[in-house]
Amino acid sequence: MSTFADLRLSKPLMQALEDVGYEQPSPIQEQAIPPLLEGRDIIGQAQTGSGKTAAFGLPVLEHVDPGVGEVQALVLTPTRELCIQVTQALRAYGQRKGVDVVAVFGGAPIRSQQAQLRAGGHVVVGTVGRVLDLVQRASLILHGCRFVVLDEADEMLDLGFLEDVERILSLTPNGRQTALFSATMPPPIRALADRYLYEPVLVKVEAKTLTVDSVEQFQLEVAAKDKPARLAEVLRAERPTQAIVFVRTKIRADQLFRTLRDTGMNVRALHGDMSQGQRDGVMLAFKAGRVPILVATDVAARGLDISTVTHVVNFDVPTSPDVYVHRIGRTGRVGRSGRAVTFVESRQTRELTAIEQHIGTTISQWTPGAHVPPAPVAERPRRHEKPRLRRRDDEPTSRLVLAAGRADGLEPADVVHALTRAAGLDGEAVRDVQVLERFSLVSVPREEAPRVLERLDGQRVNGAVLRAEELRG
Repeated sequence: MSTFADLRLSKPLMQALEDVGYEQPSPIQEQAIPPLLEGRDIIGQAQTGSGKTAAFGLPVLEHVDPGVGEVQALVLTPTRELCIQVTQALRAYGQRKGVDVVAVFGGAPIRSQQAQLRAGGHVVVGTVGRVLDLVQRASLILHGCRFVVLDEADEMLDLGFLEDVERILSLTPNGRQTALFSATMPPPIRALADRYLYEPVLVKVEAKTLTVDSVEQFQLEVAAKDKPARLAEVLRAERPTQAIVFVRTKIRADQLFRTLRDTGMNVRALHGDMSQGQRDGVMLAFKAGRVPILVATDVAARGLDISTVTHVVNFDVPTSPDVYVHRIGRTGRVGRSGRAVTFVESRQTRELTAIEQHIGTTISQWTPGAHVPPAPVAERPRRHEKPRLRRRDDEPTSRLVLAAGRADGLEPADVVHALTRAAGLDGEAVRDVQVLERFSLVSVPREEAPRVLERLDGQRVNGAVLRAEELRG
């Protein structure tokens, strides 16, 4: 395994990687970054969660000149969720270099996106329809676009976007560098690559190394009528930092959401019948760590890439082995381990056997008490409980130091989540979070500091044990 230094990235990008806590490249990054830095076209076959955003994002940012005031790179994505996610990552990687990244997607005011493009935009990340719309309005000029990325091209095919993708590619310079990433390579995607990529390097990472090996997998035999109660049991025993519970239908997602909510759990639903605004709100809350449990359908969860997801529960057995691998790949992200529990009804043993044959391993039986959990599931406060403490601007605070930091995989959202979950604080009462390499700092209301210290000390977050004390002087 090489290091990012071996890949010969520039100092600003190396500093940015240190800021976000990346230490070693994933297989797709190790294989894709060198040819992209050399200016070669590539076809990358890898699933979500493999680290492909950094695999194409770092070379893109390396080539971009912040002193040139035009769009130099375009990243096309199939969904707005993936667009937002890629934009956030590229902004983090490019911050030290001063690269301006603009996101353009449907369902949001086009005028504000036009204003952002007028103000700058070295890199544009966009959904296919909105990019084409902005091009036709002459708000997005691609004459100087030297780098084009097609991210999750097979999903663009599934959604019927391939013709529009070709129209966009025809508007970019012939001498551009092109990278195409796709989890699968159906014939139309291969034909697209043949038409628009020049002698591409093929980079392929097998799905099994991305998902199965980094996820502990379990099955639980359960009668259909008992599944909601058993789910509550699994969540309380596993105590995930964050969990996605997959169901087959939108109706089931709503039903299960209400059931879990009524037991006092902090849970949200995500499915296709929700408005885009509702879905965005749920996604943002989950990504920020304010919601520990998400009940979702497969389609709604596309493009959901969150490193802090510790557990996946298949409330309904997936419809195919490929869907199973895709689901459990939502945990066990690069550099982290995860756990997956699949509920199996007696009539579904054939589907389970097909999954085991596909992944090449036998799925163990789940039993309570066999796992030391990373963190407790946050619950909604009952009516008789002390309400969550909110922030007042004039109240005195105490500074706490936690003996865990970036080296332990912690992010600011993890610290906030731990305080709101374990100590009952409202998120607004948590101030001035700093996550350093080996420890973290946070301010809380002074009168609540003793209780916070007592409850926080010894908690596990992302596998790290928090040791907390008050910072004196």
